[in-house]
Amino acid sequence: MDKRFFSGHPHCTKLDGEVSSFLEVTASIIQGSGLGPAAYTVNAADLRPRHTENAIVKYADDTYLIIPGAYYHTRDDEVSNVKTWAAKNNLQLNCSKSREIVFRMRRIRGRSQHPAPPCIDIERVDKLTILGVLVNNNLTAIDHVSTVLASCASLMYALRVLRSHGLSEQSLKDVFQAIEVGKLLYCAPAWSGFCSAADCTRLNSFFCVVAIN
Repeated sequence: MDKRFFSGHPHCTKLDGEVSSFLEVTASIIQGSGLGPAAYTVNAADLRPRHTENAIVKYADDTYLIIPGAYYHTRDDEVSNVKTWAAKNNLQLNCSKSREIVFRMRRIRGRSQHPAPPCIDIERVDKLTILGVLVNNNLTAIDHVSTVLASCASLMYALRVLRSHGLSEQSLKDVFQAIEVGKLLYCAPAWSGFCSAADCTRLNSFFCVVAIN
């Protein structure tokens, strides 16, 4: 990859017809570029956890720090490590956009766990969208299934509008297959194993209703 690709990219802002002066972009990855994901991979190649028990998983421009419960005390050290790495690479860790989630076992021999306080400046959440899949802290699929079914229900209204405007039955089936089925099956191997019997019933009921309509 030619290093000249990363130079000569000024930026300006336009607001209410007024255009600012140009400033040179000296950090980050050029958005919308075909080389963007590869450039990020190269840029983040030296980002590794400080403790071997932990792991850092990177995909495109998403980065996930995974810490086992037995090593939760290393969290602050790992976050500090990421901040240091970012500073060395002319970047900045945006804590306001970072999230922390703690996965809990439902029962541990009758004892309840009290997780450590949240990381400084990073919000702790019960649900987190990971590569398009909504994951909760109980590792169940109920939240993802609910979100997907709600989205599909709204898309069904759009299909009815298309039918009222004369779209053929075959075209409606093609749109349904491409959008609705694609949304329902997206990353299914990753989350379907966490579905309860109730989740499966809701998914099957959706297809039954569609078949009736």
